[in-house]
Amino acid sequence: MRDAERKNPREYRSEEWVVHDVAAQQADAIVRQHARPGFTMSVMIANDDPDGPTRTAYKALGYRLLRTEGFFVQPLRRIPSPPIPSPPIPGPPAVVSIERVRTAERAAQLAKIVRRRPIPDELLGDGAPFRQYVAVDGDDIVGRVRSVDAVGATWCAAMYVDPSHRRRGIGQALMSKMLLDDRAHGSTCSVLAATHAGALLYNRVGYERIGTLLIFQPKKQAAK
Repeated sequence: MRDAERKNPREYRSEEWVVHDVAAQQADAIVRQHARPGFTMSVMIANDDPDGPTRTAYKALGYRLLRTEGFFVQPLRRIPSPPIPSPPIPGPPAVVSIERVRTAERAAQLAKIVRRRPIPDELLGDGAPFRQYVAVDGDDIVGRVRSVDAVGATWCAAMYVDPSHRRRGIGQALMSKMLLDDRAHGSTCSVLAATHAGALLYNRVGYERIGTLLIFQPKKQAAK
């Protein structure tokens, strides 16, 4: 996973190489031949497979383990109905709504929060390669998640709810809305990587853990 060609090489973000069922030495040779400076290797290990040999092999090649993440899949056969976000207790009635970003105004509002360029107008319609969702409380965006098309499947990315609005069902409502739209657009499954803490939410909306990602980075690169 890498950025498209940029005029300014300094604008490239770190790229990620996903490895499955390929020996460490072979994967290392391929990645070093093709990767731009600044990359990580995400090696997938199935639930029942030991990760010790993989850790040892990449360490011998000069990598260090940055972190581990669970790898999850939602087959989209059963999707919980989006819950109505609950109000704080005590507090006024719930006013949080879940919506897909379809206007330039909403895209600009989100861009200020995440400190990135707004989604272009041509990527706000149904033909776009991704769909962006937000949770809105009054005039404020308090949560977000993105679904990215991935050749018959979809990738769930950048799920976040403001700390002041957590434990109110907003995350589950965002995910349910996204998953229902994924299925409606022809996706066969949704996949994601999550920390151990985030795994609690994803189980509630039908994701199943199928493995672990070991995320490595070259030691010299990590020291910069």
